Amino acid sequence: MLKKRFILALIILSVIFPFISYSLNFYADWLFFTETGFSSVFMTTLYAKTGTGLLFGGLLFLFLQVNLYYANRARFPLPGIYMVGGGNLRVSGADAARLVKPVSMLISMVLALFAGNWGATQWEDLLLFTNKLAVGTVDPVIGKDIGFYLFSLPFMEMLRAFAGFMLLATVLITTAVYYVRGGIILTERGAAVDEKVRRHLAVLVGVFACVIAAGFYLDIFGLLFSNNGAFYGAGYADVNSRLLTYRVLTFLTPLAGAMLAVGIWKGAWRLALLPPVIVVALYVIGIRVYPGMLQKFKVAPNELALETPYIENNLKFTRLGYDLDKIETVPFDVDTRLSAADIANNDATIKNIRLWDHAPLLKTYSQLQQIRTYYKFFDVDNDRYMVNGQYTQVMLSPRELSYADLPSKNWINERLIFTHGNGITLGPVSRISKEGLPEFFVKDIPPVSLADIRVTKPEIYYGELSNDYVVVNTKVPEFSYPTATGNINTTYAGKGGVPIDSLLKKALFAARFKTEKILLSSDITAQSRILYNRNISERVKAIAPFLRFDGDPYMVVDQKGRLKWIIDAYTWSNRLPYSKPLKGGINYMRNSVKAVVDAYDGSLDFYISDPDDVVLKVHARIFPKLFKPLAAMPDDLRQHVRYPHQLLQVQAAMFATYHMTDPKVFYNRENLWEIPVLGEKPMEPYYTIMKLPGEEKEEYILLLPFTPSKRDNLAAWLTARCDGSNYGKILAYTFPRDRLIYGPKQIDARINQDSFISQQLTLWSQRGSEVIRGSLLVIPIEKSLLYVQPLFLAADKAGLPELKRVIVAFGDEVVMEENLELALQRLFGGRKAAAAIAREVTADSKASPARLAKEAMSIYEKATNLQRQGNWAGYGEELRKLEQILRQMAQ
Repeated sequence: MLKKRFILALIILSVIFPFISYSLNFYADWLFFTETGFSSVFMTTLYAKTGTGLLFGGLLFLFLQVNLYYANRARFPLPGIYMVGGGNLRVSGADAARLVKPVSMLISMVLALFAGNWGATQWEDLLLFTNKLAVGTVDPVIGKDIGFYLFSLPFMEMLRAFAGFMLLATVLITTAVYYVRGGIILTERGAAVDEKVRRHLAVLVGVFACVIAAGFYLDIFGLLFSNNGAFYGAGYADVNSRLLTYRVLTFLTPLAGAMLAVGIWKGAWRLALLPPVIVVALYVIGIRVYPGMLQKFKVAPNELALETPYIENNLKFTRLGYDLDKIETVPFDVDTRLSAADIANNDATIKNIRLWDHAPLLKTYSQLQQIRTYYKFFDVDNDRYMVNGQYTQVMLSPRELSYADLPSKNWINERLIFTHGNGITLGPVSRISKEGLPEFFVKDIPPVSLADIRVTKPEIYYGELSNDYVVVNTKVPEFSYPTATGNINTTYAGKGGVPIDSLLKKALFAARFKTEKILLSSDITAQSRILYNRNISERVKAIAPFLRFDGDPYMVVDQKGRLKWIIDAYTWSNRLPYSKPLKGGINYMRNSVKAVVDAYDGSLDFYISDPDDVVLKVHARIFPKLFKPLAAMPDDLRQHVRYPHQLLQVQAAMFATYHMTDPKVFYNRENLWEIPVLGEKPMEPYYTIMKLPGEEKEEYILLLPFTPSKRDNLAAWLTARCDGSNYGKILAYTFPRDRLIYGPKQIDARINQDSFISQQLTLWSQRGSEVIRGSLLVIPIEKSLLYVQPLFLAADKAGLPELKRVIVAFGDEVVMEENLELALQRLFGGRKAAAAIAREVTADSKASPARLAKEAMSIYEKATNLQRQGNWAGYGEELRKLEQILRQMAQ
């Protein structure tokens, strides 16, 4: 008796504790959604999860109970478990009856619980199905609207999987019940099955055959997602063999199932086995054997001719899936006639060439502006601002609080005192101090502005490094920032977080975050607020888990001086027919949402950036109060919306192949492109401000070059526009194919081959400095291309990177100077001077060799002295003079 009570208590506890945990999380989530103003999203999701959970759990339980009712109702001549032969084993009928019903009920409840939990995770498929929309484009093989594949097919496949599991579980459990109750007896000659058992199982087998037929029907649509090697989607063999076979199997399988059921019902085993053998044979021949022979003997010798219509389908739908149809191809007839006047006319472009690379700049910011060890710059973002009336590209990094680096780790420090980061560091992308360090527009704590950008609310309570929760407005003063005379404290004045104004809420959050300190702390008052879900990526995912969020959020300073995070969000699907998938299976992608998070109070807004996206339209029908039109975004934030570089990277990878719209050219890969590779990594898209060909003013764009496959010369450059009404427009500028246009790898090789540059790099390395070569940027100016690469020096790997030189290449010339202006002056401003020097050398060609030798010796000695002093710029200048003298002597 005591043992039974103990077991019962364990069962009750195993149910109560998970229920309590679920209730706590449920209430905490409800408070979070109420705080952010998205309680309607919470309720819609809750209704959907509850509905799908009850639907699938209830269906499974009901179906099991109906079958178990008939199984338990049946009477057999020898009730109990019988194993005849060897040592005969028998369990009496009374014992069996007492065991079967409670055990089968328990198993049904457990399976129903699992089915309900699984069903609750399928809530999104249910909502997409019930709110589906037609796209207006049909697939070219079956004729279904694309909306069927995006919104209906996933739900139908889920139903098929559930029905198969439900029937399989029912067959196993009812068979076990019949065995225990004596309906199935194991003998030396095999299993003896009672007639009532056979009839029951016959019905289940017939129903299971219908589920298999439904699977064959859905496999018809699966053909449109197949991989045929040369292209994606159904090919000739699929359409002319597998498609017909699946249709026949869809019709034949229920008939075969009915005949199998009749055979089992009557005990006619030959009649029962013949139909499934026919179905299996038809599947093997029609799906495996004949399509393989058709592919080998008919398609392969005539592949281009037979597969052309299907290649066209792949081209069309892949371009649709990644929005490549909007890319406008523009010929770019490049020349090398760029002049000093052109450089002057594109001054805004020149001033915004990014010299500061993200990695060296992050290290430099960390050493110059981190201020204290517990602050950390996690990332550097690229953006543009109007700075003192100039349209300027900048690098910006938030100064967040690093909880891992707190000097003293305890609950009060981590949760009550050190609650937020402070301010940003912001500077131009191209300016360099005399020491090779970046210049700043905004720096220090509290923020000091050296331009007309003001930060009035520098506290960062919500960021990329924020911990899970803090409590503000307590009796303990919050740390704000350090000064020379002491620490400055602050009090949170925002609306973020949930008030802890009752003992119930204290207990709730103490249990939620597994700490009794929230409940017992005397520092927490009725005015205190708990801020949780503070990591911005987790915060937006909690509200909209059906979206995929960009891994590179960036911070913006609005006109009021508040700090806001902008996060790009993507709608996606893996169900677009004929579209080539990415590595994770996604074959449809749109940047349809811009999420904005206030760094101070955590308020959230989701703005629609692509109103034509059908997937977003369906989500907007499901959650009508979640999204706002982009026009509702404040103008000062909209000016900082940018095209996501991760999306352009994906589109570029696809466009490298799918810019070929002619099936023959695509099949032969005649004009295949690839993204240039420098070192071990392919180039990434980079932001810059420049004047596009045919435009009157500079704009903020995202740019990425292409090279022909397995070649190093340039083939094209892809640019995504970011400003105003041009946002989202993508242009592909293609170079002439009849001449050589230097690519990044070729320019990199020419830099390495330049004797002066390689000598300088060797000398720096020999002196113990680490030479960091920055990103090689291709900058289109007028009809020409300029190549720019910064060089950084650091004393060692942990040293402070300093931007010491800038390499600029144009045409066949490569120069290296202390800054970009000097390099451009040498390339373009110095052309007339070089011509004048050449004329002087020609006129003085009869000069005395002794005099020239003496002058050369003098220059050499001066260069040697400068080298000893470490004056590398002067040393390089003397080497250039020496080169001129030696050329003159060689004539």
